[in-house]
Amino acid sequence: MAKAAAVTITVGGREVRVSSPDRVIYEATDHTPEVTKLAVCEYFAAVAEPFMHANGRRPVALERWPAGWREGMRLTTGPAPGQQGDGFYSKRLPKGAPEWVETARVTTPNGRPIDELLLSEPAAAVWAAQMGTLTFHPWAVRADDVEHPDELRLDLDPQEGATFADAQRVAAAARDLLDELGLRGFAKTSGNRGIHVYVRIEQRYSFEQVRHAAIGFGRELERRDVGATTAWWKELRPPGSVFLDFNQNLRDRTVAGAWSLRPRPGAPVSTPLSWAALADLADPRELNLFSVPDLLADGDAWASIDDVVHPLEPLLALWEDLPGGELNFPPDHPKMPGEPPRVQPSKKVAEHWDDEGNRIG
Repeated sequence: MAKAAAVTITVGGREVRVSSPDRVIYEATDHTPEVTKLAVCEYFAAVAEPFMHANGRRPVALERWPAGWREGMRLTTGPAPGQQGDGFYSKRLPKGAPEWVETARVTTPNGRPIDELLLSEPAAAVWAAQMGTLTFHPWAVRADDVEHPDELRLDLDPQEGATFADAQRVAAAARDLLDELGLRGFAKTSGNRGIHVYVRIEQRYSFEQVRHAAIGFGRELERRDVGATTAWWKELRPPGSVFLDFNQNLRDRTVAGAWSLRPRPGAPVSTPLSWAALADLADPRELNLFSVPDLLADGDAWASIDDVVHPLEPLLALWEDLPGGELNFPPDHPKMPGEPPRVQPSKKVAEHWDDEGNRIG
């Protein structure tokens, strides 16, 4: 079969060339037809305004699936041969980018500088989709200050035995707690079973302070017995619980951006919703590449997310006042003061570790 000719999409006054437009990116399911590469690019053009409102002027890592996504495909998680998959992350700007594509320089936890794609205009997102991007992973910072986050992210991740309904229950409790603290939260589906709650914050806190705010918030949710947990080690998380992943607030840690597609059957979308719509949602798969543009006809649920920014002091007070101390950082992050040993509790031999969590010998 002859290869389809490239086509051009115009978005934001910019033309973007799309090669292999008929390549199948998602196969058909029992509730959605197949999705081509052109349809993916057209989707990001269709949601350009709310997409940029949520993610604009942010550096982003790109989750790319150039050959499309199929059940059983894996995402590359590291450099070792056994970890190579069908999809991969592009933290650096891919080669061959048009001259109008901008970048933002960010620094990894180990001090290594990286020039990542900057979402400076809608065409940048469509170009990234042409390069195989399905999910955009924006930093919690703006390009004007990459050292101070402007949003707190509460990533609610259902554990084994938990359902989307469990995530909805914990999200509702999170909203109530934010209201009590005078903070306004905005929710979106993760594109799978999870829920993300965002709070716009003043740009004056370090990544570590934002992380501590998330831990304090999570501990108060745990205290209220709504099924939330902040246990870093999976073996300590109660079955059926919802993990609040506090470490997603650290430098170089990201979650799927609003309006991004996810590599799951039916081209699901990480979709911002009003709290009422989130409570009424029975199945997050209903929110996909085909249905979300129609949903936007009723307005952007996050239209007012930038109207108010909040101080973190109410959450930092919870961090200071509630017992528990420091929690583990991700394995790719430098060892931090007061951090517990980076070993599963079931494998820990007490005499091998000092009081600061450092391995002896």
